[in-house]
Amino acid sequence: MPAETSLPEESPLSRRSFLHSSLIALGVKASATSAVNAAAGDPVAESRHRQNLAIPPGSDLGSLYPFIQKQAISGEFPLSYLNPKFGSARTWRRLARTKVLELLHYSPASCSPRAEQLERVDCGDYFRETIQFNTTPDLRVPASVLVPKNLTGRAPAIVALHDHGGFYLWGREKILEMPQEHPVLSEFKRQYYAGKSIATELVRQGYVVIVIDMFYWGERRLLLAEDAADWRERPLSISKERIQAFNARASQSEQLIGRSIYSAGFTWPGVMFWDDIRTVDYLLTRPDVDPKRIGCVGLSVGGLRACHLTALDERVKAGVIVGWMASFRRQLQKHVRNTIGHTKVVPGLYRYLDYPDVAALAMPRPILVINGSRDGLFELNGVHESFDKLNACYKKAGDSDHCRTLLYDTPHEFNLEMQQEAWGFLRKWV
Repeated sequence: MPAETSLPEESPLSRRSFLHSSLIALGVKASATSAVNAAAGDPVAESRHRQNLAIPPGSDLGSLYPFIQKQAISGEFPLSYLNPKFGSARTWRRLARTKVLELLHYSPASCSPRAEQLERVDCGDYFRETIQFNTTPDLRVPASVLVPKNLTGRAPAIVALHDHGGFYLWGREKILEMPQEHPVLSEFKRQYYAGKSIATELVRQGYVVIVIDMFYWGERRLLLAEDAADWRERPLSISKERIQAFNARASQSEQLIGRSIYSAGFTWPGVMFWDDIRTVDYLLTRPDVDPKRIGCVGLSVGGLRACHLTALDERVKAGVIVGWMASFRRQLQKHVRNTIGHTKVVPGLYRYLDYPDVAALAMPRPILVINGSRDGLFELNGVHESFDKLNACYKKAGDSDHCRTLLYDTPHEFNLEMQQEAWGFLRKWV
């Protein structure tokens, strides 16, 4: 009979070697050495081993997730309308809207739009105007306004809001029909809008439609002194590779622009939302627009903008939010990467309100919210939770029929079926 193997009690090194061999033989691969050291009573190794075991798998935040997650609000958000302390929807809206506006840290002096028409083109069944107007005393914003032909009076209007898409070279052109369109832009529309130019779809339904270039996109894109002519002039001859290179440069520079903005004491969303609200100001100066019939629609960051425009501006009678609705807490572990970048951070917001709470500021005005169940930007349970919360807010306010939430079996897009749903919703409420 073979002799028994004995390990001297006074030899911790031998014990560690034995435990290490045993763990490997059993197929234990994760942190085997740390486990051996911990078993041998090494306090540093024990601490490291506990930290390794605490790292949640699949989290973008790795070992830091538990700490960050603990800082997030648990339970109901303090300024949610579902908080039992709020009875009157009117009182709640005043408090919550004031807090959102405060957190944007951007409130320029009011000013007249001082609009200037640069061009008016006959597009067959509508006119396309190229204009500029002021959103602050010193900031002029480029825009396109589509006007149906043969108007006999004031028409309803839509603020159409373009997306982020990681595509910066063009802005409003992503949802406008242009006589000559770059193939890369056409492919972008096929991927996200079923090949449609949604602003043009809307003008053909009888709306006056306005589309501005969002800050950092299109005519408001970041250009450097040394940039070549093709990046400056955007000719139809610009190659796909050069377009991709510009978009990559702009994506990388978002962090620098974001840090600079926040260091200067204001926020990127503040600029976006202010420009959108001032776009409504401009619409109200037009004699062809019915001031009581203004709506908005957007996909992705356009959906984020549509949500906030409807929430913050009661002159907007209905909003369509596509591809941008989820509960913040569900996003935190691994979905922040592409949904809460510098263009979207409102510092401190989630200490008071979840994203569906912000959308509920639109009450009692109607909103339609559409998401895709295969949209990788959003954690699906968080989408369901946000839909439930939004509907619960509208129900508490007695306006259940003014909130419609739909989930399609699609990725991140605004496809033809979604568009038909959206256009029917706008016909009903605007």
